[in-house]
Amino acid sequence: MTRLSRIQPIRERHPEKAWRDPVAVPRKPKWIRARAPGSPAYHATRQLVRKAGLATVCEEAACPNIGECWSKRHVTVMILGDICTRGCTFCNVTTGRPGPVDDDEPRRLAQAIRDLGLEHVVITSVDRDDLDDGGAGQFVACINEIRRVSPATTIEVLTPDFLRKEGAVEQVVAARPDVLNHNLETVPRLYREVRPGSRYFASLNLLWRVKEIDSGIFTKSGLMVGLGETRDEVMQVMDDMRQADVDFLTVGQYLQPTTRHHAIDRFWTPEEFRELEAVARARGFLMVSASPLTRSSHHAGRDFAIMQARRHAGG
Repeated sequence: MTRLSRIQPIRERHPEKAWRDPVAVPRKPKWIRARAPGSPAYHATRQLVRKAGLATVCEEAACPNIGECWSKRHVTVMILGDICTRGCTFCNVTTGRPGPVDDDEPRRLAQAIRDLGLEHVVITSVDRDDLDDGGAGQFVACINEIRRVSPATTIEVLTPDFLRKEGAVEQVVAARPDVLNHNLETVPRLYREVRPGSRYFASLNLLWRVKEIDSGIFTKSGLMVGLGETRDEVMQVMDDMRQADVDFLTVGQYLQPTTRHHAIDRFWTPEEFRELEAVARARGFLMVSASPLTRSSHHAGRDFAIMQARRHAGG
């Protein structure tokens, strides 16, 4: 066997995007600047995550806030592997055929949370359309193990849409996470292009269903802007979320990961984000976070505490 024959082929990260014409990634405006990671606390967090063998959406999705969050030991864990069965055109997570579910993952996750001393944890996952329950059972196992090992930690789950997975969301709600987040991501008109494997009203219905089952669980959803949506379309999504009794809205600027991803239509200004936040608050959301660098789990623990206090104070 020659040396060349032993070399493993490099797996393409986004094979579903290979057909797309490349689009230049525009230069970021001055108001979108994130400090590069490198503090001792960041490296300590990174070492603990590596030791536990955990995947994080912070790394897989190339989150611009990773330096800040990991320096404060705020980690968003991604369960069920790091390969997604879908190919959303905005997302930087690898698309392909996932491996089997790791039965030891809940134990390792709970132990890492205890070692990190996390007061609040966000757990998300790739889409697992290959599983009968879409991965709901693994969310439940992780929630239960964290409750056992680190009972003081509050738990936020950021779930996929569990499209056509009967009973999946009901399983997760029954485990009673403190917050259940599912991001609508964009406006209905852009779903075919931006989220080709998803359905807007299925995602909206998931959020409504959570409140129907257990009104005590906080619900949360997020939008990206800069994909080609109009202001009026964003307002309509806000109204749809309020009809579903969503408690917490996040809005952030879409940042194009590569030249093969969905092109940035424009950068919304900080003033426009402040306007979106004011409009959302007027619509009755209990909590709103809107800024260019807002992401679903950015400051999640702090925002959860604020949301709790507002509910107890009657809004």
